[in-house]
Parts: sequence; structure tokens; C-alpha cells
Amino acid sequence: MRAWVLLSAVLWYLAGVGWQRSSIITKEGFVYGKVGRPVKLYVELHHNSPVLLCTDFKRAQKETVDPTYLWIGPNEKPLTGTSRINITKTGKLLVKDFLEPLSGLYTCTLSYKTVKAETQEEKTVKQRYDFMLFAYREPDYAYQIAVRFTTKSCVGKYNDLLFKVLKKILNNLISDLSCHIIEPSYKCHFVKIPKHGLTHELFIAFQVNPFAPRWKGTCNESVDCEDTTNHNILQARDRIEEFFRRQAYIFKHDFKKTLPAMHFVDHSFHIMRMDSCRPGFGKNEGLHSNCASCCVVCSPGTFSPDVDVTCQTCVSTRIYGAKTCP
Repeated sequence: MRAWVLLSAVLWYLAGVGWQRSSIITKEGFVYGKVGRPVKLYVELHHNSPVLLCTDFKRAQKETVDPTYLWIGPNEKPLTGTSRINITKTGKLLVKDFLEPLSGLYTCTLSYKTVKAETQEEKTVKQRYDFMLFAYREPDYAYQIAVRFTTKSCVGKYNDLLFKVLKKILNNLISDLSCHIIEPSYKCHFVKIPKHGLTHELFIAFQVNPFAPRWKGTCNESVDCEDTTNHNILQARDRIEEFFRRQAYIFKHDFKKTLPAMHFVDHSFHIMRMDSCRPGFGKNEGLHSNCASCCVVCSPGTFSPDVDVTCQTCVSTRIYGAKTCP
């Protein structure tokens, strides 16, 4: 166990991952600046940012004479207090209801004086602190599922009928969650099973998607709906998994002697989560290693027009969260 922990620590250091997205935030919700390097932060869309402090931890432990604070926003203009921007007299900055255009570089310059006790000589000192803020949102979940059913033959209408009935059953099972089955397909194969010879099996694949028609009605007029859709898709996943688990149980206990020609193949259930990002957002583990599982706002020079998981290059974009390439 110690060896595994040590290896993980070494790999973490070599990869230069640094702080996780929340570890630089104090218990009070404060983030200190760092001398000589920017602090990178990720703020969930429509949430408030942590409180940014125009000082570093070491400086904050000392007396500061006549401090003044100047905050510059991503538009390179001085920040003033608004309904969205809250700046205190002690240089604390809070950004409310964070949106894509609020992403970017926030710079604060702390000016203060040092006073020599013997001569009362004053000297003005300036220190700059940089914070890079990125809007992010949780990915939308979908699930790719594969199952297998035995069949009498690869030829005949019964295979199509089973496929259609199965789709209908599964859609009815999850329809109240505003989820549905998409991209269903099947192929019939010959399978050599040890000690049982050749059998015919249907290899069925489909995707469970949280965006059935009228899915927005489940959001209760909330601005951001990922929590609702992801909660629903997790329930849909569990229901479908339980359905096939029951199929295996029924065939194992209710058909002790003779199994029907077409039945679910036990242990053939396979599932994989598939993430997607909303337009204007994408994943980039290299650039955003501290938020690798997040859908982070596309930076200037990139865009994302659909529900892909990456931001594409577009040199003409100058904004955060671009959905088109002009």
C-alpha cells in the first residue's frame, strides 16, 4: 500500500498537476494570490466565485500600512462594484452568478508603504497578483449499453420483433424521466460456447440519452439543468440495469429445465458512460488538469458548436465560450 501511495505521489509531482480545483480555497472560501505566478480557478456556471484576496498568505500575516487595491478585469479595465462584482475596502473580490464572458485574467495591484521607525522615511511598495478564472459546467451523461439474446436463427422476422419489443419496453421504463433510447442496433452472430456447440445470438447495442422530447420541462425553469438531467439519467441507468438483472434471475429460476429459444444471455450486460459538453464548452486535460472531468469554457482562439467534448481551433474568435467560428 505504501509503495502504491508513493508512486502516485511521484507521478502527481512529475505530471505537474499541482492543486486540485478546490484545494487552494480556504475554509472561509478565500483564495490568496501568489507572487510571480497566476492562480488558476474554476467557477461553476451560475455560481459565485470564491473570494479573491489581493495579497499572498505571507503578506497577509504582516502589518500593512496605507494599503490600496486596484482590480483590473478580463476586459483590461478597472473593476468597480456592481450587482455582479463585489469589491471590499480591504481588496476582496467576489464575482456573482459567474458566466462565460466573465472568464479570463483578473489582476490586482496592492500598494502599501514601509516606514522606517528611526527616520519615518516612507517607501511605496507595489505587488501584483494574477488570477485566471474559467467558467465550467458538469458534463451531460449518457450511457452506451450492450446486451445479448439467444435466438433460433439469424434469419427470420422474430429477431426484428424481439428488437422492437425490447426498445418499446425500455423506452416505457424510462419515459417519465425524460430519457429515451437512441441509436439502437443489433447484429446476429454464430457463437461457439464451450461444451454446448454453436448458438445464434443477437448482439444488441443502444444508448440511453437524457434529452427525450420536451426534456426541458423537467428543469422547473432553472437556468442550469445538468443536475436534473444527470440525476434522471442515473435513475434510468439503474432501472435498465435492474431490468436485465431480473431477466437473468427469471430465466435462471423460473425455467429450470428448458429455456425459451430467445432469452437474455446472463452476464452479457455491459455499460459505459459517455460525457458530452454543451456548445461553448469542452474538455482539455492538458490545459485544465485541475478540472479534467469538467466541461470548461472554450478559450479565445477556440470554439465548440455542438455537444462534442472538445473545443476546436478558430483563430478569429476573441471571446470565451464561442459557439461559432466567424
